[in-house]
Amino acid sequence: MMKFAIEDKRSTSADRPSKMPLLFLGHGSPMNAIEENEFVQGFRACGKKLTTPKAILCISAHWETRGTWVTAMNHPRTIHDFGGFPKELYEVQYPAPGSPELAAETKELIHTTEIELDHQWGMDHGAWSVLKHLYPKADVPVIQMSLDFTKPAPYHYDLAKELAPLRERGILIVGSGNLVHNLGKVAWDKLNGAPYAYDWATEASERMKNLILDGDFQSLVQYDKQGTAFKLAIPTPEHFLPLLYILSLKDTQDPTVFFNDVPVGGSLSMTSVKLG
Repeated sequence: MMKFAIEDKRSTSADRPSKMPLLFLGHGSPMNAIEENEFVQGFRACGKKLTTPKAILCISAHWETRGTWVTAMNHPRTIHDFGGFPKELYEVQYPAPGSPELAAETKELIHTTEIELDHQWGMDHGAWSVLKHLYPKADVPVIQMSLDFTKPAPYHYDLAKELAPLRERGILIVGSGNLVHNLGKVAWDKLNGAPYAYDWATEASERMKNLILDGDFQSLVQYDKQGTAFKLAIPTPEHFLPLLYILSLKDTQDPTVFFNDVPVGGSLSMTSVKLG
């Protein structure tokens, strides 16, 4: 099996893959895949600053499973997992290759649980709607890792630690979700206007960012114990959990940069985070 590690001791430092940063991307509406807006511009600007990775491992809010799976097909399909949007959005394809080799290597790395190899899923919009702006040529292999919906947040945070060797092998690890994500309380009449956030959404967002900057990740792992604002910001965990995968892999020397830090529709935030 092909390994992503550089095994040849005779290779020079120039031959070795760069240690990749970590990204949490606030993906927001699927329409960000085809619209031209400040968030798309933020994704593009981020992509231009990145070393091209050997491959991408993406943890998306939109693939929840019983157990943890990784996609292992050569050609993952573009999944249009949404409804009620314009026809042109359903016509978008992101034909990035997959990587059965990386899927198998990821399975070998994880000892917290048994990782299953998936040949059916593909890439959901949590992955392709943002990756198409970072790597528009779709020439970087992509695999997805699912979220086990039966497990609590500490399980996800601990599992992620075992992915650490991939950073050294030139693999970009991306979490895709939203820090504040309460669709039930969206102010639809203010969705496309100026940035707008309810007081509780602002409180939760600011506290989350301060906890990230302070390195207090355990408080974020225990998000359900952080009071009313957090409970409103995270009514269900799937959009928040991808952040924990990224934070779990942060090294002490990794700088933290926030971008696209804008509230939308009162109860959503587009905040994205680059570590390293």
